[in-house]
Amino acid sequence: MIARELEMRALIVAPTGRDGELICDLLASHRIPCELFSSSDAGRIEARAGAGVVIVAEEALHLPDIDLWAGQMNEQPRWSDLFFILLTLPGERSQRRMLAQRPLGNLVLLERPVRPETMISTVQAALRSRSRQYEMRDQLAAAKLAETALRKSEKLAVAGRLALSISHEINNPLEAVTNLLYLIHLSSSLQEAKNLAKAADQELARVAEIVSQTLRFYRDPSKPTVVHIGEVVDSALTLYRARLANAEIEIERDFRDCSPIIALAGELRQLTLNLIGNALDAIGNSGRLKIRVANARQHSNGSLPGIRLTIGDTGSGIHPDVRNVIFEPFVSTKGDTGTGLGLWLSSEIVRKHGGTIQVKSRAQSPDSGTVFSVFLPLDIPSGAHGATRDKAPLGVRTNHQIRPTLTARKA
Repeated sequence: MIARELEMRALIVAPTGRDGELICDLLASHRIPCELFSSSDAGRIEARAGAGVVIVAEEALHLPDIDLWAGQMNEQPRWSDLFFILLTLPGERSQRRMLAQRPLGNLVLLERPVRPETMISTVQAALRSRSRQYEMRDQLAAAKLAETALRKSEKLAVAGRLALSISHEINNPLEAVTNLLYLIHLSSSLQEAKNLAKAADQELARVAEIVSQTLRFYRDPSKPTVVHIGEVVDSALTLYRARLANAEIEIERDFRDCSPIIALAGELRQLTLNLIGNALDAIGNSGRLKIRVANARQHSNGSLPGIRLTIGDTGSGIHPDVRNVIFEPFVSTKGDTGTGLGLWLSSEIVRKHGGTIQVKSRAQSPDSGTVFSVFLPLDIPSGAHGATRDKAPLGVRTNHQIRPTLTARKA
């Protein structure tokens, strides 16, 4: 059978009598693929390969079989809900019948003798439902592939921006080293040459630091490790140091003693680089960037302990219409220069860590600016789900009293 026939076939478990053969003949006459099994175990094994509906004669369903079927149904993916038809014996309600109804879930009872029209209509309804489940599965798979492609696209964009930034960072000290070596060759004094060589060593140490931070960004383990958020922020600022100096942007650090967290360090670096980079884009020149890291608790989640990273800028702010969808993919405030994926990917990173990301912004001068506040729990909770995006009224201070006069534009 081809894959689609496997997924839409009817599995019939009927160990005695001619019920199974008659049902198979009936379904075949309506072009419904089916297979007949004499034991429940054989039917369960075959169901793993694919099925649209399972038809079970009551006498084939012994009490231990109910638990085995129920266990297998609990392993179904979230989109799946396999349909069961239980052919019951006429007369009083049996114990097997009562026990099967609850754990098997999507179950219909048909008392024998079953009219052919009733059997066909029930099977066809089950297969229509199953077909819609497969459509949902395919849509989820397509969405997953699209999301993966978007993640790769944004990571490539981040890598490109980072490479450009690093090239500028490294170029300045290398030019200085070149000039210093030239002066050493011209120097007539040993002490002067030593002083020039010492200055060259300092410039090369700066290059080594930049390279070290870059390699740390790309070589972080893929599994959660102990992460100090302050160190992550410092490594991001190191890579933006020349840009900050050239744009004359003032940095205010408020790094308080705070607990380490269990997280994916590489992803948190990407999150931090994106938020800081967006803030620099929004500021332009001669602005202020304020970064705070502190212990915090998420009171909406049972006072969950964690770390709060707050990044504020004195940029132009985010327009209210954009702010409401700022975390959606392909939403950008940078026109043709942005991918529209940066903040979406940032929110996905926060969601993966079981945290929340909030934005407050004012787009009206003179107090324009934006504050992004990220809460990360001390450990990645199992089954962590969606990051929240709280939209507070403009002009309201954040929990840490950083006024939203500071915009992160979307990458």
